[in-house]
Amino acid sequence: MTAPSTFGLSSEARNLHWLLTNLVEEVPGLLSVAVVSSDGLLLLSSDPGRNAEARAGTEADRPTGPKGSAADLATIVSGIGSLTIGAAKLMDGGGVKQTMVAMDEGSLFVMSISDGSLLGVHGSPDCDMSVVAYHMALFVGRAGHVLTPELRSELRKSLESEPMGSGR
Repeated sequence: MTAPSTFGLSSEARNLHWLLTNLVEEVPGLLSVAVVSSDGLLLLSSDPGRNAEARAGTEADRPTGPKGSAADLATIVSGIGSLTIGAAKLMDGGGVKQTMVAMDEGSLFVMSISDGSLLGVHGSPDCDMSVVAYHMALFVGRAGHVLTPELRSELRKSLESEPMGSGR
């Protein structure tokens, strides 16, 4: 996974990028990580170069699956987040804190950050789910209070202005 560029970003945005990079580097078995806004837009990703390709490419040259595209992971995370929030409302279960999907060939974790924002992680089949969940909780605890509307807007703009194929 590549580190996103933080040139020209506010200290809060750089700190959030650092937290994401730290999550990716500290936890073995992470394939893709995405932070998604409450309206389903990708804010931050472990693989920004592939995001630009996914936004601009045609179906034929588009990266396949969430392993190759944080934009695809963001879509999945947003959908699962919406589904679990609806289920919690129907069941009078309160707020959704975390969702985990265990698959034969990997795992998907979704955790609420703040104001409807979500952290999504796609893990390899051999990742330690408890370690992933623990580090995600640390990320959420550190990022939740700084993920303001202004910062979300800045992160969206930084993804939109990123040149295609700029994987660093």
